[in-house]
Amino acid sequence: MVLRLHARAPRWAVPLAALGCVGLGMAYALISDPTQSDPDARPTCLLKLTTGLDCPGCGGTRALWYVLHGDLPAAARHHFLFVFALPFLAWLFAAWAGNRAFGWRLPEPRFSPKVIGGFLAAWAVFSVVRNLPWAPFPSLYV
Repeated sequence: MVLRLHARAPRWAVPLAALGCVGLGMAYALISDPTQSDPDARPTCLLKLTTGLDCPGCGGTRALWYVLHGDLPAAARHHFLFVFALPFLAWLFAAWAGNRAFGWRLPEPRFSPKVIGGFLAAWAVFSVVRNLPWAPFPSLYV
């Protein structure tokens, strides 16, 4: 059934649905204001709530909120790797959606497995280092 529905859908339906999901996520970040210091503020990270440690994605919603408000230094303070990856993700989405919906052939960056592995390793190191209790690492604690 899903394949038949997909075959009958217009070319622009899937990119529009993906854009809608991203838009809903951004709207939620704007409405919820994750920068509030109120302990009852939503969303609450279960890992941080139970262990006090920052998870690999911790600070990403706050970073998105600051990016949407144009404050890149504050966004980078909350999650530098998210801010670093955001233009690449936006370009990859634009290239994919343009090709899928309109047949545009935008140049797509091709990342080798080594580059992707290096980025994931950097993310893992960042996740550990930001939880270390001695200087200068507490400055990464959000």
